[in-house]
Amino acid sequence: MVADVMPRLLGGALLATGGWGLGEYIADVWGPEYYVPLVLGLASGGAAIGLVATPRVAGRAARRLSEQMRAIPTSRLLSGLVGLLLGLVIALLVSIPVARTPGWAGTALPIALSIFLAYLGGMVMLAPRRDIFRNLLNDSDHPLTNGIANNNQDLINVLVDTSAIIDGRIAGISAAGFLQGTLMIPRFILDELRHVADSTDSLRRNRGRRGLEMLNELRKEGRVRTEVIDVDYRNGMEVDRKLVELAKSLNASILTTDYNLNRVAQIEGVNVLNVNELANSVRPAVMPGEGMTLKIIQEGKEPGQGVGFLDDGTMVVVESGIGYLDRDADVTITRVLQTAAGCIIFAQPRRSQ
Repeated sequence: MVADVMPRLLGGALLATGGWGLGEYIADVWGPEYYVPLVLGLASGGAAIGLVATPRVAGRAARRLSEQMRAIPTSRLLSGLVGLLLGLVIALLVSIPVARTPGWAGTALPIALSIFLAYLGGMVMLAPRRDIFRNLLNDSDHPLTNGIANNNQDLINVLVDTSAIIDGRIAGISAAGFLQGTLMIPRFILDELRHVADSTDSLRRNRGRRGLEMLNELRKEGRVRTEVIDVDYRNGMEVDRKLVELAKSLNASILTTDYNLNRVAQIEGVNVLNVNELANSVRPAVMPGEGMTLKIIQEGKEPGQGVGFLDDGTMVVVESGIGYLDRDADVTITRVLQTAAGCIIFAQPRRSQ
């Protein structure tokens, strides 16, 4: 209730003061006999408009500003404040000769310069690369990163995408010790995961529930610190866009398996940890001409082909391998095809068989 009353009173007071001043100005032009009705009428009208309209006009903007401010680390806010003060100092120095300009320009130009240079200085210093207080404060008092960085170590903060949660492999990556820092799950990612888990499509529903179970498993294991951060952006913004903007504001990386998000984040200058790229990089290297023993478990797309899989899930297509269905076959690798989705190995049965 107080959060609604205070903006109304402030808006009413400001507009009443403005109406009072406007009434005095008009009374000076029209004559003193109009002073009382003009001043009282415009001041009362301004107060009424302010009391009624202020929450509707300023409420949404204030909430959006509050959300944006919560998403900015304290060190960057202090850097922005320093930039704002520097802009005001420069504006003061520039305004000394400008204020001598005759007429209305001598008053308007210094005010315009102060607003412009203060805004410019604040925006320049708010950039993550110009965060001069980052190492000093280490963002330990920021509500989104409280407790994430400690012992003066520059730990990596990782925002987790829905695709990486549903994929499920990050549990194994975490257990193996390849994830450092803190896994941060934004509230809007949890909301999206919940919508997937509540889907009417059975496949999507199972994937969503598996993702929720994987998150619970990560929190119980405790190998990697996990944090749910309660932050959101304006309605209508896509989830991927929110994730990129949040990563930029927190100077964090993004963990994902989404190809498009990977490319967009890289263009925006955000570091990306792609689970698919990690999986491809740790697969054992195989070269054409090498031999291996493989169990053929199904038919291939082309006639006569047999298909088997390595222990890491890599698919091996064996030409003329259908005769070894449900049996082990000694094969020779003929070529390796690397795609964005993974690696496919083509092989032939050994001649000795």
